[in-house]
Formats: sequence, C-alpha cells, structure tokens
Amino acid sequence: MKQILLLTDFSKNSINAIHYALHLFKAYECNFYFLHVENSKAYISDDLVMGGGQSLYDSVLKKSKNKLIKLVNGIEKKFESDNFKFQSLVDYDGLSEAINQVVASKAIELVVMGSNGVTGASETVFGSNTINVIRNVDCPTLVIPEGFPYKKPTELLLPLDLDDALHSKAFSALLSFTKPFSDRIHLLRINPKAELAQRRDLDTNYINGFDKALNYVYHAIEDVPMEFAVSCYTQTHPIDLMALLVQKESFFERFFTGSSTTKISNQLRVPLLVFHF
Repeated sequence: MKQILLLTDFSKNSINAIHYALHLFKAYECNFYFLHVENSKAYISDDLVMGGGQSLYDSVLKKSKNKLIKLVNGIEKKFESDNFKFQSLVDYDGLSEAINQVVASKAIELVVMGSNGVTGASETVFGSNTINVIRNVDCPTLVIPEGFPYKKPTELLLPLDLDDALHSKAFSALLSFTKPFSDRIHLLRINPKAELAQRRDLDTNYINGFDKALNYVYHAIEDVPMEFAVSCYTQTHPIDLMALLVQKESFFERFFTGSSTTKISNQLRVPLLVFHF
C-alpha cells in the first residue's frame, strides 16, 4: 500500500494538486495523509494566549482541524474507492519541519503539493514554500502547477547537466515510480562541448545495460543554458511531466534560483517530480 502525503492550505491550487494525485493513483491501494500546517513563525509568544486564558494555539488548531475534516469528507465522497484510505493531520510548526515529522512517522513515499508559480518580482518559479520543501525534505515530491488539469503523464522529460549521473539510486527510483504510467522518457543532456561525446556514450551504454526494454529518446545538447533548452523542448514535444534528480548545490539551485529563472517561468506548465540523490 502506497503512503502519500497531500499538503493543503485550503487554496484552490492545493485542492487541484490533491485531485491530480487521486486520479494518478486511482488503481492503487493508498493511504492518503492530508496535512495542513499552521506556521508557528506567524505568531509571537504574546499572541499565544487570548482573553480568559484561552490558548490561541488550541483555537487555531481546532478551527483548522474542522476545516480539514470537512475538506477530506468532501473529497472522500467525490473519489469513492475501496483502494483509498484518508487521514487528516494538522500541525503547528514550520512547514518543512512538520512534513519531515510525518514522512518519518508514516513512512511516506511521496509528498504532493500545489504551486502558485511566480508572484510579483520574485525569481522563484514555484514559490518559496515549494523551494524550501524540495531543499529540506528528503522525500520524492510532486509539484502541480496552478490550474493544471489531470492528464495521464505518459511522456516524461528528465533534463540532465554535467553532474547528474544516470547510474544512481535516484534514477532507478524514478524509473520504478513512473513505470506504471509513463510510456516514454525523454533524456535531455546539456554539457560543455568537450564532454558531450563521452557523456553520451556513457549514458546510452548504461541505459541499454540497465533496461533494454526501456522506451526512451536521448538528446545531447552542447553549450546551451539549461533553462533555454528545457523551455524549447517542452514547447516542441508533448511533455506531460518533468522530473529532476536533485542534490545539494546542484542543477536545481541553478535552474530555479538563478537570475534566468524569470525567462522560463511562463513555460513551466507541467507537473514537476523531484527525486533526491
């Protein structure tokens, strides 16, 4: 049985992400944990006690719990399935800290969250909460862009830079996870010119030895910024899902926090699946 954590702040965007996950896993037995987190940093110590000695902590959590139960009951009625079990969780903590606690205690296999995209002058594509979760939570994470309707993700894109090795547990885990629904994986290797031929041979030899039945297409591009290569590829190919293999100070940092991010924000309109090294 799959253990999946669904994050919600009760926004339309987070509910849309939940619906996407329920459609994606409709054929599987799943425990879905709905988590709402009240950010403890939003309150100072003097705020925690209201008039008459009532705890603001208790008041806030009670209100959130009732709201979450109502949300889960509604979703349970809409997605009636003997395969699904639902549990509601509310926490008063930092978001990443709360997620890490649930991941550890419930043996979570996947975190699902929505994203509001770029806001204002920010150069983060998916917003600060999403960036922080991917950085600080060591669990596969599926991010659904705002308003993205469910479509079976049959075409998967995996961009790779010089430091991303296919002979890794992260790549194996990605293939295992996406095998039930993905028909083909597009591998897009971006390297400096001097490294290109050698890296191409290493990649194709590894893939052919790893899984001869794997349906894949491989493209090696030299001396093109990653954000431009990905933007062009997603506009010219029917990509349903983009994956990243993330390590600290890796391509993720350069791709999502660099100054070039604003140039590609409007093109990133497919869900993002992140696996960690």
